[in-house]
Amino acid sequence: MKEKKSSNKKLLFTKKNYLISSIGLILILVGFIIMSGGESNDPNIFNKEIYNFRRIRIAPLLVLLGLGIQVYAILFSSKK
Repeated sequence: MKEKKSSNKKLLFTKKNYLISSIGLILILVGFIIMSGGESNDPNIFNKEIYNFRRIRIAPLLVLLGLGIQVYAILFSSKK
């Protein structure tokens, strides 16, 4: 007779991992939304809005911060 093996499967990620991951994803999306825009309607006119502080400094910082949080969410393990 075959013995039935009890499959005691544990999920790899917990609810907290998914919460941290969603926070990172939201930061990445906000960074890309802030980075967009600044185009000119006329291709012969240069718009300096493309080089403002928000698009050059803040948006890439938010994207990198979101990616760092994503890595943390993957490596996070609860101590249970």
